[in-house]
Amino acid sequence: MLVLHKMASSSRPLFVSSLRLPTKPSLSSSSILFNPISKQFYNRKFQSFYLIKKPHHRFSTSPAAVATDPGTAIAAEEKNASDDVAKEVEKVVLPTNESSETLLRIRHTCAHVMAMAVQKVFPDAKVTIGPWIEHGFYYDFDIEPLTDKDLKKIKKEMDRIIGRNLPLLREEVTREEAHKRITSINEPYKLEILESIKEEPITIYHIGNEWWDLCAGPHVETTGNINRRAVQLESVAGAYWRGDVNKPMLQRIYGTAWESEEQLKAYLHFKEEAKRRDHRRLGQDLDLFSIQDDAGGGLVFWHPKGAIVRHIIEDLWKKIHSQRGYDLLYTPHVAKADLWSISGHLDFYKENMYDQMKIEEELYQLRPMNCPYHILIYKRKPHSYRDFPIRVAELGTVYRYELSGSLHGLFRVRGFTQDDAHIFCLEDQIKDEIKGVLDLTEQMLLQFGFDKYEVNLSTRPEKAVGDDDIWVKATGALKDALTDKGWAYEVDEGGGAFYGPKIDLKIEDALGRKWQCSTIQVDFNLPQRFDITYIDSNSERKRPIMIHRAVLGSLERFFGVLIEHYAGDFPLWLSPIQARILPVTDTQLEYCKDVMEKMKGCGIRAELCTGERLPKLIRNAEKQKIPLMAVVGPKEVETGSVTVRSRFGGELGTMDVDDFIGRIKDAVENRTFV
Repeated sequence: MLVLHKMASSSRPLFVSSLRLPTKPSLSSSSILFNPISKQFYNRKFQSFYLIKKPHHRFSTSPAAVATDPGTAIAAEEKNASDDVAKEVEKVVLPTNESSETLLRIRHTCAHVMAMAVQKVFPDAKVTIGPWIEHGFYYDFDIEPLTDKDLKKIKKEMDRIIGRNLPLLREEVTREEAHKRITSINEPYKLEILESIKEEPITIYHIGNEWWDLCAGPHVETTGNINRRAVQLESVAGAYWRGDVNKPMLQRIYGTAWESEEQLKAYLHFKEEAKRRDHRRLGQDLDLFSIQDDAGGGLVFWHPKGAIVRHIIEDLWKKIHSQRGYDLLYTPHVAKADLWSISGHLDFYKENMYDQMKIEEELYQLRPMNCPYHILIYKRKPHSYRDFPIRVAELGTVYRYELSGSLHGLFRVRGFTQDDAHIFCLEDQIKDEIKGVLDLTEQMLLQFGFDKYEVNLSTRPEKAVGDDDIWVKATGALKDALTDKGWAYEVDEGGGAFYGPKIDLKIEDALGRKWQCSTIQVDFNLPQRFDITYIDSNSERKRPIMIHRAVLGSLERFFGVLIEHYAGDFPLWLSPIQARILPVTDTQLEYCKDVMEKMKGCGIRAELCTGERLPKLIRNAEKQKIPLMAVVGPKEVETGSVTVRSRFGGELGTMDVDDFIGRIKDAVENRTFV
């Protein structure tokens, strides 16, 4: 069943993913700030987007529409945007490589067709590899830098090849024969690829009798099976051969391919919407955050408005954790290097850690994790079995080394704040504690409107510590908790952390994209490394179980996801500025200041904006995505009122200031619109 999901924001996405609706989730009585949203965890085999003609969602800026001099009133709003959306929805299902073998074959064949086209247009080009990827394909070439004009030439040649309906023919040859053929056409990169192929015989795919490549398939039967109007070359970028900076720089051409023109159109609209929501651009436009070159890459500066949102998130996080029995901590940003040797991070995580610093003949290390600190707090005094479970949580800033080329806005940084927590418990408490974490995670994410998740259970990796029986116990506890919760999950064999298996939860945003946020990891390793113990009911010394968990992942990354999810148009309760007061003329300034102070005194984030003509003040408020505008003219001063315009509800008319404040407070408490 396909459902147009109602979002808790003013942002109306161009694409909303499909969702199956089951029973309501089980929530604690502390979840009173929102209405529980029904959901079901399922194995998703396709992605469905709704292609929507975006309605006009703008405030009228004509003076007659907003001025409140005697005899004037706010003009009628445009036709309700949500009605427009409901009437202009056009469903387009976008298959994935996993759900459609036809699509996968098309994309794989397009990579070969593109390579053939490149070598026809540029005969000296050397080919390397060309796989299919999530939304299309790419191919790397040893060639002079390409331009957009070159891409057009290549696409034109691709269209010719597709139009000739050339067959794709599979041939099996010996390794010696493959080597001979590659040498004869002087393709050095293909020789390297041949050396890496261990299987016999070697398979080759021909496009007609004009071009061939080492390949295992699959492909379409003929190039005519590709709809050339559903194929587009998107961009070109530099890429090192084999990803090694010491090897030649190649030209990588990215393309997208679909089964139909409608699918391509939906995908291109999706790309445009993703571009519109880019948190890096919105972060600047809305003055939320920045990354300053003078300070260094990957280090985030939270501006006042962004800091307000962070403060709201932190307060909510602390409130929920306190309600669920966690003690909140603060710990240092550095520690002696020996601590990270005991924890094993220097053995298993060193490439992600910064160089050590020498202080008074001792080596110190910036923390990449918070775990050892929480263990030290546990060790400060003896514990009895009666003390468990012990839950501690911290918004702890950590530092991890990232190459400059991998940094990406708030999504990939070098310093970030984890919403980190650790649970120390008895073996027979593991399952219940994990289930409690799952409940807390669900409660927290629903606050922000995230109700669609993908759950993965990751098992023991090749590089790991701990005995087999410890891993079996840990993995079993995670499985049992998920089963009791009633959540379906996929198993990621070998994807666990080096110290234990884990549950990873990816949230789905307004565009159907999935973001890794929450993680839960059972750890039998660190308690042993740090030799932490408790006294059991028989007065014997035993080792507790340790559970690592994060709900939001990091505040920086989660904030970036929120910006893109809401397109910067935050719901009222989360918006850094909830209301902007706009005087028609300077004559109303004193009254406006009184209104602003009264609103601030009631905990409402309000500001006064003046110095421009009213139409421009309204346009500026719209650009800054302010949820509410309170226009004040002579009539409002006389009657002690304001005339209100909502981004979510349109024109709300004139109301008493106290009534306006009351409606805002109710809307914030209930996560609704004014």
